[in-house]
Amino acid sequence: MVKKRKKKLGKIRGFSIQFMPHSEIRPLNSDQRIRKVLNIVLGNNLLLLQGMLLPEEETRLIGDAMAMIGHVKNFKGIELAVVAGNNNDGFFSKMRKGLANALSGGDLGAVTIIGPATIVKEIKRNPKKIELLLNK
Repeated sequence: MVKKRKKKLGKIRGFSIQFMPHSEIRPLNSDQRIRKVLNIVLGNNLLLLQGMLLPEEETRLIGDAMAMIGHVKNFKGIELAVVAGNNNDGFFSKMRKGLANALSGGDLGAVTIIGPATIVKEIKRNPKKIELLLNK
């Protein structure tokens, strides 16, 4: 008689993926944007943000997240990646995109992925794909 071994899958933690259009954060100031993003990530959610944060907002978001490590239970930081199209466009195409981005208040040709480090192990960016490696 052959005994069948059951494979242990390990404990799977729940999380959700939340998409946020840029129009939802456009009217907010920098502090409000960072607070909104951190609240989503602290809720064990993976955030897909249309567009991208300003460079100083990204820096502050990472700094605030690092300051929370050790003070918020089970929080180990965040993983962040911005995926944008290539810039091999011609002059007029760049002007048109620049005007559209200026009117919309952000780069809508980009996607920002932000998630808690307890869920996201690594985000690999290649020109044609995104690899999101998750922790067990």
